[in-house]
Amino acid sequence: MFTSVHRVFAGRYKNSVGEIPLGSTLFHYKDGFIRYSTMFKRSLIQQTRLFSSTRSQLGSKVFFDPAVNGQKVGRIEFELYDDIVPKTATNFKALCTHEKGFGYRGVPFHRIIPQFMLQGGDTDLAGGFGGRSIYGAKFADENFAIKHTKPGLLSMANAGPNNNGSQFFITTVPCPWLDGHHVVFGEVTKGMDIVKQLEALGTMSGRPKAQIVIEDSGEL
Repeated sequence: MFTSVHRVFAGRYKNSVGEIPLGSTLFHYKDGFIRYSTMFKRSLIQQTRLFSSTRSQLGSKVFFDPAVNGQKVGRIEFELYDDIVPKTATNFKALCTHEKGFGYRGVPFHRIIPQFMLQGGDTDLAGGFGGRSIYGAKFADENFAIKHTKPGLLSMANAGPNNNGSQFFITTVPCPWLDGHHVVFGEVTKGMDIVKQLEALGTMSGRPKAQIVIEDSGEL
């Protein structure tokens, strides 16, 4: 149950984010695309939302205060897509606030790959092998209506279809190869400069050059 990076198209790196063994094969799940075809109306709503000037007022807002080697570096603020993926957004928000007795405070970004993503959220502190949702160990993919079209998107890491826990990632580039496999549920609204600062501490193996921990988190 660990993230891996895969070369799935000849001549170019394509990366997968999940709780799967390092070196495992990346599978493309046809059911994801089938399910997307049933989400046409919701997708239209999502497209309207993404281009709306009032989008930032529509969703729940949460934050991370990350620290590098024990020193806070600023704040990252997120807006969650409550109207598109309410169950996934509720899970993330509750983990930010610790309202269920556990969550993201003190949890590291255990995998950072430049020009791809920052991954964290292993609430079991098991080096990327753990984490659980507020609904139990895992919960199902809510939908794939929102695509990985830009930097700064929040998306769920998983161990395959319908295996979402607490692990998430923040994109630093568009990642269309992840569409249909990972549920996008929010985006960075402030602090993208902090995201880029943390991205610079990543490596192609994914092992960060410094200890990066979510020192505080909560709802705005």
